[in-house]
Amino acid sequence: MVEIKEGTTLGKLSLTYRVLFTGFLLVIGTGLMMAGAQIMLTHGMADGKAGLSMNDIVYSYYGNRTGSKLESALTGKMKSKAPEDVNFTLIQWVRDDAPMEQWNKIGPLLEKYCASCHNAESGLPEVTKQEVAKSLAEIDHGASISTLTRVSHIHLFGIGFIFLFVGWIFGMAEFDQFWKLILISTPFAFLVLDIASWWLTKFWPIWAWFTMIGGFGYSLASTIMIGTCLAQMWLPRWTQKY
Repeated sequence: MVEIKEGTTLGKLSLTYRVLFTGFLLVIGTGLMMAGAQIMLTHGMADGKAGLSMNDIVYSYYGNRTGSKLESALTGKMKSKAPEDVNFTLIQWVRDDAPMEQWNKIGPLLEKYCASCHNAESGLPEVTKQEVAKSLAEIDHGASISTLTRVSHIHLFGIGFIFLFVGWIFGMAEFDQFWKLILISTPFAFLVLDIASWWLTKFWPIWAWFTMIGGFGYSLASTIMIGTCLAQMWLPRWTQKY
């Protein structure tokens, strides 16, 4: 890590470090926006309606236990991937208890509309395999324990490092010390809350509220820190003091 002298503020940094930190913050800011868009296009469509809602979160982690994962996907986030008549045929197959004697009709549809994404390399369920499609036609219990474990450790390690570097840069900002400490610590606390709520929602749907709160909390704190850092590195109000 770059050694910065005690008492150095963002406005005092050399042009080299300002360009370096600006590039990093812009990339991270863009990445956070793309993450938000990805959430809206995946979890945000779990109930078949645009926009992130409580039902979306419940269906993603607890499951839609009135139907199967395959039907939930076909009426939700995967609805636009195939024509309506194909979705109808697949849903009807699911509701008929997924009889394997109809596989000659169902298999080619899954191959045509699903195989490009649901393949061995993607890590997604290979729905073109009979046993996989059959299992997905069973009652939807949401994210599996193995999936939650994998996604949780990826988010904790990866996003934790992002917050470390954003907080380190923000630590050089001219900001009230009390609120600076609050902003630096908030993303870590809300990240833990967010991921803990996934696990809790898996068993008790009411905890879905905390997923909403956690994601909003660390996004807001990160936005304030990134915006403050960019302003103090480039606006004359701070750079022309020295």
